Amino acid sequence: MDDLREIFVSPNKQRTETINVTSQLATPARPTATQSPSSATNEFDDLICFSHLRWNFVYQRPQHLLSRAAQRWRVWYIEEPEWSDAPGLSIRSVSPRLSVVVPQLPHGTSPEQAIELQRTLIDTLLAEQHIQQYALWYYTPMALPFSHHLRPQLTVYDCMDELSAFLGAPKPLLDQERQLMSRADLVFTGGYSLYEAKQQRHPQVFAFPSCIDYNHFSKARTSATASGLPDPADQQAIPGPRIGYSGVIDERLDLVLLGELARRNPNWQFVLLGPIVKINPDHLPKGPNLHYLGMKAYDELPTYFSNWQAAMMPFAINEATRYISPTKTPEYLAAGLPVVSTPIRDVLRTYGAWEQVVIADSVSAFESGLSAMLTGSANQDAEPAELDRFLRDQSWDNTWQQMQRILRSQLNSSARQRTSSTV
Repeated sequence: MDDLREIFVSPNKQRTETINVTSQLATPARPTATQSPSSATNEFDDLICFSHLRWNFVYQRPQHLLSRAAQRWRVWYIEEPEWSDAPGLSIRSVSPRLSVVVPQLPHGTSPEQAIELQRTLIDTLLAEQHIQQYALWYYTPMALPFSHHLRPQLTVYDCMDELSAFLGAPKPLLDQERQLMSRADLVFTGGYSLYEAKQQRHPQVFAFPSCIDYNHFSKARTSATASGLPDPADQQAIPGPRIGYSGVIDERLDLVLLGELARRNPNWQFVLLGPIVKINPDHLPKGPNLHYLGMKAYDELPTYFSNWQAAMMPFAINEATRYISPTKTPEYLAAGLPVVSTPIRDVLRTYGAWEQVVIADSVSAFESGLSAMLTGSANQDAEPAELDRFLRDQSWDNTWQQMQRILRSQLNSSARQRTSSTV
């Protein structure tokens, strides 16, 4: 229950219908739904996801992928528990085939009791919703203690971050990840650096780095024939040129770099979108040209991007950023923004060769890169069509199609193994 969340706002928030479904438990019970599935089938009807991220806060990899999964299966997105007066399950519908499930734990529940209660609540979900043939999809190994008894058709570990490197990471996380990888049929990683870190630990590891909804962000572009999108009200009073950042503001940002850039360039306006998490807001650099505008809905992001002149990714180079593959890189580029970034490995590897991206390893280099982008001295229009083709290929639709092919292959392989073992 440690909070490892990146906080953002879901685009579906306004469309989410809350269903008041709460299961009050009198005595623990083990439903038959957790028994081994029939060996006669290699398919499943439900996908159960365990995540450390709240659905309505971060709209990123889990939401993009599982929304697509819900076009084929019922998806149950199980969040970390919340405190309540009595044990139960809160279930709300995001779409006809996708539900968010939040376990409710009584105040004062001990860690040991919390594991047993969550196990019982998950069993109750399976029994009440008639979930029999299912796959498990993990974003957090911390869910393993209350889900290891389940008998799925398939287990996937979609490792999108090196969570153990985050500030406040639970101590048992590494051991639980080892256990999860030993049980998983497939391991997907959210970047190439993560892939390299995991590939020797499992025979079936596949890299699926940050993707993009190209059409969503490309509407932010301005040109001689396109004026872009209206400037949001809370940004209108900020003069230009504007240099923007969108994402969680936490220990992964180089606050010294940000503060020095603002101090040395008082005529540049630095706009930061996103919540402040796990760090003291008083420690953020302050100044008349630093603007912290808070969380914004995913649907709103193109309107902000459309009215920036450049984008920045001022990440610190530390253990917390060693394996990250920022989704904002392709989103900025699709919006037509030039990007200056510190040398994050996956950014350098995937985008460092494009003219629209500058990699900077010091304050001076970062400043020079931004200056070139703002004055137009950088060759930002070099091969724009080729970059667009590249970005379109990085779509979430393409990634999900590739993932589905791997899932089907693994299911078929497992079915053949079961058949041969009975002969």
